[in-house]
Order: sequence, then C-alpha cells, then structure tokens
Amino acid sequence: MKIAVIGGTGKMGGWLANFLRRDGKEVVIAGRNQEKLLETGRRLGVAVESIPEAVRNADVVLLSVSIDSFTEVVSQLSPHVRRGQIVIDVTSVKTSPVAAMHKFLDTDQILGAHPLFGPGAANLSNQNVILTPTSEKEAALAERVKKYLEDRGARVSLMTPREHDEKMSVVLGLSHFIAIVSADALLSSGKLNHDKDLGGITYRVLLTLMESVLSEGPELYASLQVNLPGITEIEDLFLQKAGAWAELVRNKDSQEFIRQMRALRDRLAKGNTDFGKAYQNMYRLAAGL
Repeated sequence: MKIAVIGGTGKMGGWLANFLRRDGKEVVIAGRNQEKLLETGRRLGVAVESIPEAVRNADVVLLSVSIDSFTEVVSQLSPHVRRGQIVIDVTSVKTSPVAAMHKFLDTDQILGAHPLFGPGAANLSNQNVILTPTSEKEAALAERVKKYLEDRGARVSLMTPREHDEKMSVVLGLSHFIAIVSADALLSSGKLNHDKDLGGITYRVLLTLMESVLSEGPELYASLQVNLPGITEIEDLFLQKAGAWAELVRNKDSQEFIRQMRALRDRLAKGNTDFGKAYQNMYRLAAGL
C-alpha cells in the first residue's frame, strides 16, 4: 500500500509520514515548497513527488494542510483523485473540510480524522483520535482505520463532523483561549514568574499550559478560534463567569464564594467516579514537568 501525505513538510504531516514509514508502509510526501519538500524527504528517508503525481500514484491520500487553505488544496487535487481512492484529512476542524472533500472529490472513500495529539508524541500509544464518517461506506472505512489505530495503541472515537466541532469548541477552543488570556494577563501585570521552583502545583500546570500553546504556531490557534462553531458563545460565557467571580473577590464576599464553589464541586462530582482523584492526578501530570 502506497500512502501519499499531502502537506508532508509540516509538523504533523512529517510526523505521520515518519510513523507510517516506520510501520512498514510505502510513503511519499508532497508539498508546495520544493526546497522544504526535498529537505524533509531526506530527513525522514521518504520519497518526494509533485502533488498531482503523489495523488495519482497513491492508494491512500492523507491531507495534512491548514484549515484556511484546505478547500483550495482539495479543489486542486480533484482532477487527480480516482473513484474508490481513499482520502483522509487530519485537520482539527471537521465540518467544512469533510464538506469540501465531498464537493470536489470523485470518490466515496472519504474520511475525516482528527489526531488529538501533536507532533511531539512518540507513537500512538494512549493517544486519542476521532473519526467522522458520514455514510455507510465511510463508516466501514472508519472501522478499518479504527482497528489499525487501536492495534497500535490509540484510543479511537467515532462521531459526526458536527458533533466533533461542537466538542472541540470546548476541548480545544476554550482551553486554548484560557491559556492565551492567562498569559496575556500575567505578562501585562508584570507578575509572571518563570521559576517553577517557587510555584505551587496548580501554577506549574497553568504555566505549562500557557507555554505549550504559545510555543506553537499562532496560525493553527487562530484558525481554530475562527472556524469552530459555537466558540464565541462559550468564550462569552467564560468571560461573564470570570467577571462574576472577580466581583465576589472584589467585594470580599468569602461566604458566597465558598457557597458557589461548593455548589460547583457537587455538580462536577455528580456521576464522576474519578472526581476525588483529580488532585493526585495533577501531581502525577506535573511530576514530569
């Protein structure tokens, strides 16, 4: 089986190409920047081809391109994709990319996928992946992909593209937003403390979250914020709630603070058998920081 990674010069595309090569697959990468393409091919030890050539000669096409350029790239691939060819995208948003593939590609073997990990992962072990089939044929393809991934240690979930995007508005959108705003507030206040030896466990985890988001390319985070549906509503609610809690602090209303925090604790703990383990889990997470 020959697999073409379109966008193979990017971080995630390169990770996928390297993983598949080490897994014994025949891999070719393609991209727009010829100089970067040749350098990446040499570094990873994989073949390089033009985008049309890579698509025509592949059994499976993996699309690892930015959300903003996705529709343009897919439309350009259209003349080279053949009926029955497998095309899988790995963007972090699913509704619009999957719709674009259905619109432009003459194949019924299309699948939206989202690896919920970055190129720093050593392998697929314990990594989360979401697949978003939209038809019976895509569901059958998703089951094959799911088995392949699970055999290599991944945890795989299936859902619709819309369900995926609604969940990611919180899982990615809100968490990234909190990290960015927290970093902006601390830097603007002049009170950011980089010395982890002087910070408690909660602060160390927050600092790691901020650094992990800001150390990556802002283009991805901007695309997520702009493209995920419902994200402004949850972020507006977050800001509203932040203001309400700040007002309790401003008024030194410790009794109401305690009452509301207890109410939140009870709501969060309801039906969550692992709730009491969270504090110790945070220490285990921070042990490697």
